[in-house]
Amino acid sequence: MARTDSFVEYTVELLEKLGPVQSRRMFGAWGLWFGGRMFAVVSDGQLFLKTDDVTKADFQAGGGRPLVFETDGKPLETSYWTPPADTADDAYALLPWARKAVDAAQRAALKKAPKKKAAVKKAAPAKKAAPVKKKAAVKKAAPAKKRTAAKKTARKPASRR
Repeated sequence: MARTDSFVEYTVELLEKLGPVQSRRMFGAWGLWFGGRMFAVVSDGQLFLKTDDVTKADFQAGGGRPLVFETDGKPLETSYWTPPADTADDAYALLPWARKAVDAAQRAALKKAPKKKAAVKKAAPAKKAAPVKKKAAVKKAAPAKKRTAAKKTARKPASRR
């Protein structure tokens, strides 16, 4: 299995104008990451960009098609769509579509964040407080005696020679 794919490298080069894009091999495809979020997938030599309710219509109008794979013998459409065909070799034409994908990935992460916190709280069962054991009675120590003025003066002053 190759550690890198030439089409993935080419796509990452095209996306240089966006900023630092990283690629990771995953599940027989490649994920493209920007700012800690996956915003694109490269599968079978084709780039698919993240969409959501805000951007999906733009990708449809641009002639894009969704990434579809089979699960349990049924086709499953993902939220990743191809950008318009005229952006395939043009970094400047691809840039606004890639930005839409990064924005969609950011919105998706914001939607998931509260759910994760709630799931963590529900998953952790509440701990019961340990029963408090009664302590044996403790005798209080007598207060320390104060020095008397007589003892303070009884000290010998350092002699001078």
